[in-house]
Amino acid sequence: MNPDRGAPDHWRDRPVTVMGLGLFGGGAGVARWFAQRGARVTVTDLRGADELASSLALLADLELRTVLGRHDEADFRDSECVIANPAVAPDNPYLALARENGVEVTTELGLFLELCCAPQIWISGTQGKSSTANALTQLLRASGRSACLAGNIGRSLLAELDPPSPARPDVPARAGHTIVVEVSSYQLECLPADIGCRRAESRVEMIVLTNVLADHLERHGTIDAYVDAKARLFEVLRPGGTAILPAGDTRLLQRAAQDCRIVEHAPEASPELGVRAGHFALGQLDLGALDQLHLPGEFQIGNVLQALGAAFLSGSPAPVLAAALPELEGLPHRLEDLGTIAGRRIVDNGVSTTPDSTLAALGSIQTGCTLMLGGQTKRGLGFEQLATRAARSATRVITFGRDRDEIGRSFEVAGVEVARCATLDDAVPLALKSTPVGETILFSPAAASFDGYSNFRQRALAFRAALASAASVASADRAGSPDPTAGCAPRAER
Repeated sequence: MNPDRGAPDHWRDRPVTVMGLGLFGGGAGVARWFAQRGARVTVTDLRGADELASSLALLADLELRTVLGRHDEADFRDSECVIANPAVAPDNPYLALARENGVEVTTELGLFLELCCAPQIWISGTQGKSSTANALTQLLRASGRSACLAGNIGRSLLAELDPPSPARPDVPARAGHTIVVEVSSYQLECLPADIGCRRAESRVEMIVLTNVLADHLERHGTIDAYVDAKARLFEVLRPGGTAILPAGDTRLLQRAAQDCRIVEHAPEASPELGVRAGHFALGQLDLGALDQLHLPGEFQIGNVLQALGAAFLSGSPAPVLAAALPELEGLPHRLEDLGTIAGRRIVDNGVSTTPDSTLAALGSIQTGCTLMLGGQTKRGLGFEQLATRAARSATRVITFGRDRDEIGRSFEVAGVEVARCATLDDAVPLALKSTPVGETILFSPAAASFDGYSNFRQRALAFRAALASAASVASADRAGSPDPTAGCAPRAER
């Protein structure tokens, strides 16, 4: 750890290259942090200004240089530090060029780990990491502790290094302030190779792995490489720290640091952290009654279980945690009930980009269901298990997007009624027309969004916009209808 590199004047007049502005705010946050410290910042991205307009708008008040639609070798050869977006593979030739010329190559996460003096809890996993991190942050605050959520969810990590101010009282990087950091496999893979050599200086006091399922094989190649990326969490966990891991996952247990405490979790009875007799429990300790949790979806039980365990093991009293359960709020696009349109219940599970996550969501729908899914399928992830489950519970399936035909065939083989639409805008009114009053429309794509959208959030918001348009048409068509739910627009995102 070298907090001097975070000092206001350390980077003044030094050339810094931010590789990959991106669309989630991370690249913009990195560029802002360095620019505010007087660095000579170059932001370079293969995408053009039109595609990056929203991110560029975040930097409009800063003096920096942009290179868009290409990369220039000089920006990597002549820089003092290159901060790469996690979407950039570690073996990228421009990063190799920088290293060959003695230029430091790091990431926002690597820099944050080096500079942040506040205690941290890092959370990752294939599914549930955002919900677990969100629940943990709420539980810590309910315990009277100062905590914030950052990383792959929330705002830029480097912003958490800023000193407290009247305008941002929730950012005090001081003793007692805990930062909950959600991290992806991409971010972990891109950490500096020697990061494990600095574990003794790390402020990561706990890591949580929700699960490791098949995903992102288009990036990592094999499931073993994907597990290796997730297991890099052990390289940042301080000696003697706590690792909360999926029960019985020998792949992770074999990779675990020998000097950490391991707590295994599972929603069913487990050696330590589990659900027993209707209560969340850590060993014999009662962390709260299951019936006090009001978040939709059975999958949230496991997420909250891990959050409760992490909060208690980091110092929050069990009775306080149990009392906080009824007040926990979920994140948008996670089985979010949007209300009804013409008597059809609408559920937004737009976070889903894998068949497994839609399979979990489908189990929470109690009525007849129209399942909306589609987009860009991921390498190595089949739909057979989801199709078999849908044959038992989903009345019909509507596919959309690039791989709608391929996805639809899996469901037809299982005997499910399938309709195909080229676009989401076409699929929404068809879903409303096809779904009987009293049944549910579940939007849970089960595939990546990149065939038409920058990320799952943009796709979920497009779904909501199409709903609003369809609701308006339905309302006009049924003017004077006695049905009190006819034409009701879904609730706005919180």
